Amino acid sequence: MRYILAATEDRTAVEIVRSAFRRSFHVDEASTVQGGVDLSRKRRYEFIFIDLDLIDKRQSVGGDAFRLLRQAFPSAEIIVMTPPERIREAVEAVKAGAANYVTHPLNADEVRYVVESIHEGIRAQSELDYLRDRFWQSDSLEVVQTRNPAMRAVFEQVRLVAPTKSTVLLAGETGTGKGVLAKLIHRHSNRRGVQFIGIHCGAIPDTLLESELFGHEKGAFTGASRRKLGKFELAHGGTIFLDEIGTITPAAQIKLLQVLQDGTFQRVGGEALIETDVRIIAASNSDLDEMVEKGLFRNDLYYRLNVFPITIPPLRERREDISQLTEIFLKQMNRFNHRGIHYIHPLVMDAFQRYLWPGNIRELQNLVERACILETSSILTPASFPAELFADGPAAAPIPGETQLTLADVRSRAVVETEKQYLRELLARTGGRINRTAEAAGITVRQINKLMHKYGMKKEEFR
Repeated sequence: MRYILAATEDRTAVEIVRSAFRRSFHVDEASTVQGGVDLSRKRRYEFIFIDLDLIDKRQSVGGDAFRLLRQAFPSAEIIVMTPPERIREAVEAVKAGAANYVTHPLNADEVRYVVESIHEGIRAQSELDYLRDRFWQSDSLEVVQTRNPAMRAVFEQVRLVAPTKSTVLLAGETGTGKGVLAKLIHRHSNRRGVQFIGIHCGAIPDTLLESELFGHEKGAFTGASRRKLGKFELAHGGTIFLDEIGTITPAAQIKLLQVLQDGTFQRVGGEALIETDVRIIAASNSDLDEMVEKGLFRNDLYYRLNVFPITIPPLRERREDISQLTEIFLKQMNRFNHRGIHYIHPLVMDAFQRYLWPGNIRELQNLVERACILETSSILTPASFPAELFADGPAAAPIPGETQLTLADVRSRAVVETEKQYLRELLARTGGRINRTAEAAGITVRQINKLMHKYGMKKEEFR
């Protein structure tokens, strides 16, 4: 049986909701928000109809009332019932998290239509999510999981551009994962069965860069004892990734422009035009716009490269992903080095959240790898990380400035807030898995469940 909750003091409204769903839902009623919360402990509701008056009696539409409802009914869709003259407030309720609203006096057909439209929207979104998940190769699913809105937008751009032939320009600080993103684009393109060749332009001497990219003929320069094929020739039909594109010489820039315009190039010391079908993904941690203005980079080449730009945010701007990235790197270390380390001490995760990460994801990966080598227990402890990571100490919890409270009361409040925040962060890191949360916290599963009940947390919120 599927369930709907009608939270209102208006019995007529309850009966109209019942008549609208007599065959498909069982409708429970509650005259207060707290009464509805109490019912949530017994049943899982798919939809909740709540009177705007009941929200007002609790608190403001955008305030704690909706947080209370969300905590009690994490998977339910909330529909606000409002008189016509208060539609503006109902719209604010939708902005605060409600799925929709209906107006008094209720009409059974309208009530049924609103529920069906919400259900249809959920189904459409689920199908879209399913198709997106099907788009990503199974070995890429772990990489594309993110809680950060900016990174979700990045992966959506990757999903859209990957099947095309368009040139992609990746921008971002050193260590943000531009190389990983380039491979992701190639992996999900129609060229995935052919070569992916990456070349770090800044790591090759200027005198050799042209030869590396375009090859050379025998005798083209001192030491050229035989013909050499360049990366553009080897990558024919596939993808070439040019990292740190801003470092290439003016002569190489001209040749690269020719490849982008005509799909042709010449080997160093050669005269024959060679055709190539290569998709170019370029990356830079420098501001190419600024380099163009200063005359350090050709503007015509920049415009050819900047067909589909993607900017990757630094790690300090996507802190909600730190715990997940740490777990990925920990799994890699366990897989390759056969270590039995599966957890990270909460103090380490606190330090990770405070740190500014100048080296971004690469720095995080290196720290985890080093710690795995040093660690002797089954959990990564602060002792296995550089001391400067913990130099600032734990972040101080804000203390309410209510001097009328006793010191004992202030201490008690601080403990509660710290405990609540710690539990929430730990559940987020473990994805709501109770056993792992209890093990990481060093307490029993029963104690974790009691704490979650105490603070109104449900494991579904963290999945």
